[in-house]
Amino acid sequence: MNLLEIVEHRPWPLPAGPWFMVQNWYDLLFSHWPVPSEVLRPMIPAGLALDTFNGQSWLSITPFHMDLRPRALPPLPFLSRFPELNCRTYVNFEGKPGVFFFSLDAGSRAAVWGARAFYRLPYYHARMRVEKRGDFISYSSLRGRARWRGIYGPVAPEHRAMPGTLEHWLTERYCLYAANGGRIFRAEIHHVPWPLHDAHAEIEENTIAKAAGISLPAAPPLMAFSFKLKVLIWPLRRVA
Repeated sequence: MNLLEIVEHRPWPLPAGPWFMVQNWYDLLFSHWPVPSEVLRPMIPAGLALDTFNGQSWLSITPFHMDLRPRALPPLPFLSRFPELNCRTYVNFEGKPGVFFFSLDAGSRAAVWGARAFYRLPYYHARMRVEKRGDFISYSSLRGRARWRGIYGPVAPEHRAMPGTLEHWLTERYCLYAANGGRIFRAEIHHVPWPLHDAHAEIEENTIAKAAGISLPAAPPLMAFSFKLKVLIWPLRRVA
């Protein structure tokens, strides 16, 4: 399967130029909470519009584990496999909806250094553990007061999110944004539509958003699970 030939689902054409890195994301849990726009807006860089679905803004926390390989290089043992957990919201710049990260925790110090250096993203090193129990995942991430512990997995057959739905809006994003010194940067990504499952999670501890200065509502999150997704990532480019 040539991933670059599967483009019918994309909201805009593939970016020009070669991709920079390929990543495989495994055993990923999407957990989404509605958060008032007035809470999130001050935390978004000027120039980026906070994206909403029917007027509602959202925050998502996604634990998973991954491997990566820069283009034209073999996998690097000290860098290529590690857990990651990110905390993000949804933004738009010049008609391209994407994601903006409040934090990204990773179990690899080398990956943290590389992502900060080349993608200007707020990565942090954390003590992380991933254990598979059949289709379910026991997961923990510990970084000071930013903690996530729980067990999660799929509870229904695979499906694809339908265009126009909240699930599609939350998951089918094809770029990320970063900011530094008043400048805005974008990195394009490409993948097939997310292969999703309804999910169940027993979350024992979750202070990731609180560590970023955001309070989550008491209501349970919307959740989805995916076993694997291959992703191509292009270099970071300044857009403003």
